[in-house]
Amino acid sequence: MADTIESNKLTSKLTDKPNPEAEFKYWLAISQLNISGNKLLEFFAHHDTIERLFGLSETQLQTYGFRQGLAHKLEKTNWDKVEQDSAWFDQENKHLIPITSSDYPNLLKEAAGAPSLLFCYGNKGILQQHQIAIVGSRNPSPQGKTNAQQFAQTLAQAGAVITSGLALGIDGFAHQATVDLGLATIAVTGTGLDRVYPARNKALAEAIIEKGALISDFALGTGVRAGNFPSRNRIITGMSLGTLVIEAAIKSGSLISARLASEQGREVFAIPGSIHNPLAKGCHKLIKEGAKLVETADEIIDELQALALWQLESQNVSSKVDANTEFELDSDYQSLLEQIDYSTTSIEQIIQRSGLEIEVVSHMLLLLELNNHIASVAGGYLRK
Repeated sequence: MADTIESNKLTSKLTDKPNPEAEFKYWLAISQLNISGNKLLEFFAHHDTIERLFGLSETQLQTYGFRQGLAHKLEKTNWDKVEQDSAWFDQENKHLIPITSSDYPNLLKEAAGAPSLLFCYGNKGILQQHQIAIVGSRNPSPQGKTNAQQFAQTLAQAGAVITSGLALGIDGFAHQATVDLGLATIAVTGTGLDRVYPARNKALAEAIIEKGALISDFALGTGVRAGNFPSRNRIITGMSLGTLVIEAAIKSGSLISARLASEQGREVFAIPGSIHNPLAKGCHKLIKEGAKLVETADEIIDELQALALWQLESQNVSSKVDANTEFELDSDYQSLLEQIDYSTTSIEQIIQRSGLEIEVVSHMLLLLELNNHIASVAGGYLRK
């Protein structure tokens, strides 16, 4: 097959309908190179196949804004590695997602420095759902751990996909708390997806794949390199509506993530702490610079109300509502409302009475609350 691709690269006549198998192999070849996703989008404004890129001269490539020397790199493509890498995709739920694909996260595509493609292991469908990034210290305090777990679970139950970096500490606690609820979370890695780093999170990574996804823009076989993690952080914040920082020292990677989120035009949230806690100083710095101080996950939900509406549509629950108009209950919402007492009703009672899944109930409760039909109180909800 490697010889066939090499021959096709040089001699085949390009067609209007690209061959899917050939395109897949050419995109795998692109993963070996550092090519701007934004430049590739410019290229695809004029061409409909990545194969065409391999047939252009240096001069032609530069007319599309590609860096000098790309033609030589394309000629030196290691097609044997392409064949080797393609075997990784034989297993179910392993995907290669080019920036031209409808599966590529829309928010990330809009961000400067968007990667040309993503490797995905798991449920690729959740990449298009609204995401909240949670980042923080690798060595959090007990309170930081609790905050990561509680914020992640509340946000996940409200319909957000929790996105983080699979690192030890805050990242891992946020992922694990979401997995414990049976909900989806996305882990963006700084290595190729054929390895897990840190190794201690291997079991967590396997659990994430069940309903969520592992994501990387690095070619298979890429090991641990310090320079990879800023790129990983850019993807985490680029896919997310907002980034929540839970404990960070004054010099930490979490502050870099917050800066990236701000540069990408996304919201930054930070949890304050004791002035004597060195892991609170980074969050205090962010708040002084304009990050939103939050004490509860509900404050983030209120800030991003569009999340609820989008998620309701994605779950095929009829909303038919504009955020700026009065919400009229349809039969589904009226039925759920009738399961809620005028005294405190736990979410477990609501789920049992309604017979609905927790994800659907959480989405519907949030919209009922936003439109003043119910109130969230200690221990559950009550009807107003």
